[in-house]
Amino acid sequence: MPSISARIPDDERDELEEVAELLGEDKSATIRKALDEGLKQIRVRIAAERYQSGGISVNQAARVAGVSLAEWLEICRERNLTTQLKPEDIEGDADTALDL
Repeated sequence: MPSISARIPDDERDELEEVAELLGEDKSATIRKALDEGLKQIRVRIAAERYQSGGISVNQAARVAGVSLAEWLEICRERNLTTQLKPEDIEGDADTALDL
């Protein structure tokens, strides 16, 4: 596993140590967990923004978010997301879903 070095402010270091203690893990494991969860959240946020603006289809949004189509539809429901896609874009997504 590669090693990456980063400088963080004192308050974030203190927060890291506190969370690591709460989890009963070392700081490295806590950083890996936080990075994984954070990256997933960022991917979902980017997908939601692009989907909401009509820039990407439902299938593309699921891929950007790194989740299945069913999971993406659940995320849309939870966030009350609507799309700005044209009917022909939605038909294309439906055709793609049928091919799966």
